[in-house]
Amino acid sequence: MVRQARILAQATSDLVNAIKADAEGETDLENSRKLLSAAKLLADATAKMVEAAKGAAANPDSEEQQQKLREAAEGLRMATNAAAQNAIKKRLVNKLENAAKQAAAAATQTIAAAQHAASSNKNPAAQQQLVQSCKVVADQIPMLVQGVRGSQSQPDSPSAQLALIGASQNFLQPGAKMVTAAKATVPTISDQASAMQLSQCAKNLANALGELRTAAQRAQEACGPLEIDNALTVVRGLERDMQEAKASAAEGKLKPLPGETLEKCSQDLGTSTKAVSSAIAQLLSEATQGNENYTGMAARDVAQALRSLASAARGVAANTTDPQARNAMLDCTSDVMDKSANLIEETKRAIAKPGDPDSQQRLAQVAKAVSQALNRSVNCLPGQRDVDNAIRTIGEASKRLLADSFPASGKSFQEAQANLNQAAAGLNQSANELVQASRGTTEDLARASGKFGKNFNDFLEAGVDMAGQPQEDQTQVVTNLKTISMSSSKLLLAAKALSTDPNAPNLKNQLAAAARAVTDSINQLITMCTQQAPGQKECDNALRELETVRGMLENPTEAVSDLSYFDCIDSVMENSKVLGEAMAGISHNAKNSNLPEFGESVSSASKALCGLTEAASQAAYLVGVSDPNSHAGQKGLVDPAQFARANQSIQMACQNLVDPACTQSQVLSAATIVAKHTSALCNACRLASSKTSNPVAKRQFVQSAKEVANSTANLVKSIKALDGAFNPENREKCRAATGPLIEAVDNLTAFASNPEFASVPAQISPEGLAAMEPIVAAAKTMLESSTGLIQTARSLAVNPKDPPKWSVLAGHSRTVSDSIKKLITNMRDRAPGQRECDDAIEVLNNCIREVDQASLAAISQQLPPREDISQEALHEQMAASVHEISNLIEPVAIAARSDASQLGHKVSQMVSYFEPLVKASIGTASKILNSQQQMNVLDQTKTLAESALQMLYTAKEAGGNPKAAHTQEALEESVQMMKEAVDDLGATLAEAASAAGAVGGMVDSITQAINKMEEGAVDEPEGTFVDYQTTMVKTAKAIAVTVQEMVTKSNTNPDELGGLANQLTSEFGELASEAKSAAITAENDEIGSNIKKQVQELGFSCTGLVTKAGALQCSPNDSFTKKELIESARKVSEKVSHVLAALQAGNRGTQACITAASAVSGIIADLDTTIMFATAGTLNRENAETFADHREHILKTAKALVEDTKLLVSGAGASQEKLAQAAQSSVTTITRLADVVKLGAASLGSEDPETQVVLINAVKDVAKALGDLISATKAAAGKPHDDPAMLQLKNSAKVMVTNVTSLLKTVKAVEDEATKGTRALEATIEHIRQELAVFSSADPPPKTATPEEFIRMTKGITLATAKAVAAGNSCRQEDVIATANLSRRAIADMLHSCKQAAYHPEVSKEVQMRALRYGKECASQYLCLLEHVLVIIQKPSHDLKQQLASYSKRVAGSVTELIQAAEAMKGTEWVDPEDPTVIAENELLGAAAAIEAAAKKLEQLKPRAKPKVPGLFPHTSGGLSLPDASH
Repeated sequence: MVRQARILAQATSDLVNAIKADAEGETDLENSRKLLSAAKLLADATAKMVEAAKGAAANPDSEEQQQKLREAAEGLRMATNAAAQNAIKKRLVNKLENAAKQAAAAATQTIAAAQHAASSNKNPAAQQQLVQSCKVVADQIPMLVQGVRGSQSQPDSPSAQLALIGASQNFLQPGAKMVTAAKATVPTISDQASAMQLSQCAKNLANALGELRTAAQRAQEACGPLEIDNALTVVRGLERDMQEAKASAAEGKLKPLPGETLEKCSQDLGTSTKAVSSAIAQLLSEATQGNENYTGMAARDVAQALRSLASAARGVAANTTDPQARNAMLDCTSDVMDKSANLIEETKRAIAKPGDPDSQQRLAQVAKAVSQALNRSVNCLPGQRDVDNAIRTIGEASKRLLADSFPASGKSFQEAQANLNQAAAGLNQSANELVQASRGTTEDLARASGKFGKNFNDFLEAGVDMAGQPQEDQTQVVTNLKTISMSSSKLLLAAKALSTDPNAPNLKNQLAAAARAVTDSINQLITMCTQQAPGQKECDNALRELETVRGMLENPTEAVSDLSYFDCIDSVMENSKVLGEAMAGISHNAKNSNLPEFGESVSSASKALCGLTEAASQAAYLVGVSDPNSHAGQKGLVDPAQFARANQSIQMACQNLVDPACTQSQVLSAATIVAKHTSALCNACRLASSKTSNPVAKRQFVQSAKEVANSTANLVKSIKALDGAFNPENREKCRAATGPLIEAVDNLTAFASNPEFASVPAQISPEGLAAMEPIVAAAKTMLESSTGLIQTARSLAVNPKDPPKWSVLAGHSRTVSDSIKKLITNMRDRAPGQRECDDAIEVLNNCIREVDQASLAAISQQLPPREDISQEALHEQMAASVHEISNLIEPVAIAARSDASQLGHKVSQMVSYFEPLVKASIGTASKILNSQQQMNVLDQTKTLAESALQMLYTAKEAGGNPKAAHTQEALEESVQMMKEAVDDLGATLAEAASAAGAVGGMVDSITQAINKMEEGAVDEPEGTFVDYQTTMVKTAKAIAVTVQEMVTKSNTNPDELGGLANQLTSEFGELASEAKSAAITAENDEIGSNIKKQVQELGFSCTGLVTKAGALQCSPNDSFTKKELIESARKVSEKVSHVLAALQAGNRGTQACITAASAVSGIIADLDTTIMFATAGTLNRENAETFADHREHILKTAKALVEDTKLLVSGAGASQEKLAQAAQSSVTTITRLADVVKLGAASLGSEDPETQVVLINAVKDVAKALGDLISATKAAAGKPHDDPAMLQLKNSAKVMVTNVTSLLKTVKAVEDEATKGTRALEATIEHIRQELAVFSSADPPPKTATPEEFIRMTKGITLATAKAVAAGNSCRQEDVIATANLSRRAIADMLHSCKQAAYHPEVSKEVQMRALRYGKECASQYLCLLEHVLVIIQKPSHDLKQQLASYSKRVAGSVTELIQAAEAMKGTEWVDPEDPTVIAENELLGAAAAIEAAAKKLEQLKPRAKPKVPGLFPHTSGGLSLPDASH
């Protein structure tokens, strides 16, 4: 480290001189001053670093000095970056330009390969995904190319550089999706050449994307601070573009671009408006937090969204013929740009003053102005203006309802009633027409909304006439009219929203719901106002309701509810029962003229029919979507509909809260509604944050959830106060608290409406529509007949003596019953996924038959090798198929458990990979010469196919029905079996690949691990940052060891490089997986993103090393490749150190604890080695030293360690800095203590080895206790006092103090011949107690052992027992010391091996419990024996010595039980490893193996070429051959 610091100082000195020279030659004084200032900063940082390097050189073991040097080096790096910023930036941008070019070229090639392979792909679902991902990437390529050109043509333009960075970052995600889709498609492409080409292109693109990601990140760090200024420049430019477009329009030159239609541009405008609103919500949140980097990224998102908005607005204007409408659109959009530019300027000012309330207020006002401008621009769209006019018409007309009284119109009651009924029918019909028109053209919408406004006017007129009738309750009528007015406005707003964004999820359902609400409110008014014969109103209401729901069956291409398929069946069954009873009631009550009951039956029938229609429509949709040819929708990051519903409910609850008429119970009810919905929103935000890979969106979701949670907490507090004292003052506080909550929820809803987060709707294929038809047809027949039935019943209620009408009623009733039966039958027959499961089962059975036939051929040596393809290509095909099958296991299981509509898709997808897998597996087996390996490949492929078959049977039975509880357990078992089969086959393939030096799969695995790390986490991590930090440090160090081993093997045995590369790949996979969780749980986002970045860079270095390892294994004598491998290994080692440094920055204290624990493990290992030397009698004293020379030093160091222990325990609750110091100090002290005790032990002389061992054991106990204490401190760091980790810390501290005390006593007694044995025995008893405590804990051991090893360890106890009994009888101190040392080792070994053997995966739970019980019992009995020996030594007596035999018998009995438990572990096949027959058999097997290996080597021998000697051996061609060398 110091040597590197010296090199660094020289380099920076040269840089300072170069900067000074530049400054002297600079003509611009300002630039000259900047250069000199940078040179001074650099010189100061260099001086600090040199000073720190001197300190580190003077104290090489000081962790503190090393840390100071690291910090100084980091300071110097930052100063260098600042000094050479422009040069660095230029270089980084150049790198990004090259990476972007490569990525664009690779993507273009991949798209071409995908198009070429399309005709030979057998998997339509995978092909469709590939086509879609190719389309998205194809849209991004021109932007990326444009970014490169812009940056190259304007190398000094920050705007061009940021545009390139933005285009690169936008390219990464769609590019990665295309790579995944291409890899998923490769196995199912039948044309070999096309498959190989697509596979190679996908690999090239993956590499190019990796380089692009790194280059974009580095360029972003260098150019990031300019984002806000650049966004402002872009927005001002867009404003100018709008003004120029207006000027072009005035001259008649504004023409639509190719492909721009009015409908498309209108939709784009609606979508981009949402994106702008979402981006602005994000910008406001980041500006409030004052984070410049993230605010810059949010500003860039705003500018991008505004660019899309400007483009769409220009397209709408170009397609609009009306000059006034065109100018309005361009003016409004220009105003949006102006207000947005003001917002970005205000954001810039707010960033400079974070937390300033005035700037926050200004920000909110400017954001509101942008929102209003956006609404105005949307209202300029054709069709929208007409809807707005209709809304205004309703508003104006409804003002008449504000009058105090309504004078009589002069019309009779009957006339007013007839007018009202007629107007109601007209309004209901135009509401249904409006629903249809909102899905059509803008002209349709304009016409329908105009008609709806006119019909509403007529209806209101009739309603006001009715209110003026003397028979009516005016207040009730007016209230109902107001409700109709409100529901009509909502219907128009829903129609308006749908027309702007027809693909928005759930808007169609909201529109249908709004239409139903209009019908319900009309029915309510009619029921109240009209005086007809009983039952007539109910019939009219029912007919209107049926008319409204009829639209659901017109084109059910969207979900109408959240019901699953089986819920739909249940709903149909329940409603059909209700309908049957209602129909019987209608007939019976009409016949007997029970008219009130007749009315109830009609209402009941209407509700049941609406429920049946909804369930049938949803079931038909699910059947259509589940067809394999349909494209299943993709779930979005959030459900905007859920957010909108929650927002509405919260706003209504808040209105109720502030209503003066609100009672105490209503207040509490409103509070419950608020709490329920805000909780749901916060959970949705948490899930979305964990799923998204966009860092700005991730932060925004978390921040929004915090704002909603905090404002809810404040509101709940004020509600509690109001509940306690219901007075105006508390009510006012409550009203004030609702404001921030409504604002927070509004901001969150705006952000969640971003189209980027929305789900992709399903596309139902013609085959899917055909599958839906029987269900839809049955439901339509049911509705038509029901309508006829109610119309007939209506007239029969008035005139029950009309026989022809009764026969018509009976006919309708029969048709309704038959159509419901048909509906139920069709729904049951067409349950989604069943047909696909049957087809898949047949395919798998064929696959299994093929494998069986190949196995038979292989056994009889008749499997012909495939000549048309290489072994490596076959291997890649197998690996790709296995990987895709593995990815689909869980989706199939989820679909089978609870999502019937996805079952068919997932099953078809999964089974499509089995045919290519089997084909490749048979091909691979045909090329393998070793028959055992051949059978392994075929058997494992067959096992996988059989486990898949079993899973499909259970999946078919489960069918996606969450209520089928009996199938869930079987499904879980089959999923587990299949996962195991995939893992086994995958492991075999990886082993074969590494042995052959094929590293393509490993490189893919590393790239995939990097991509997975970049994706959002699906679930919240369970552990803490410290847990992940600890595992990552261990894994990173394991990677470093593997890399070092690879360097060694590259020189000695290159054949082993493949295995090591495979090991490196799996280790990196673990590291990347942990890094994902560590980044989420890190203290802040900067630390988390730095950890991910360093791990990512390590991954790229690992791919380089793995590639070089494969190359060297293929050509072991290539010195150039060897050199490259060593260079790659150096890079990986360097990146490992960067990862460790990033983790250290995360939590310096816990990192120091991890390092300290590792150092203590090294000390313990060193002490074990010293004990071996002492036991062997080779630990000799130096010179003529005595123990007295070391005693004081040992005691002083031990006391210093006690002080360090106190600091360590208090450090758990203190800062990370203090914790780090305490950990470092304790390691330094234990190192000194171990060294001085070793010297003390040596000074006792090798003639007394047992005493030496006692002394070293005592310090080893202290070191072990310190290691446990450090681990406990690390786990307890930052935890509250009542956390279980704190209790563990206290216990560890107690053990530490006990062991240090024990060491001090041992040191004092070591030269006292009379007591040193007693002291040694006491220390051993304490040690065994501590080992027993560890043994009894629930923590599993770090490794497992075999029963044979366990039995071997029990033999030491028998020997130790005999020694203990002898020592008890002799009472000699030497015997006691020997017993103490032997007992310590024997019991510790037995407990360790017992736990390790008990936790072996093949050991059953029952046998495990038995072994652990007897292990504990054996140690406890032995402890009793030692305690008895201790009593005898202190007070020897004949009676006590007599009792030794019974103690030793108890120990012997428990050892017997232990051995029986070990035999039970091994099962019936267990043999005694000490049995001479077994030993002989093992030796014979070993010899046979050696002979076979020698024979194989002889087979490979070839004779050396010799010069031909004619005449000597005329029957040979020169030289001797050894045909029988192997015999």
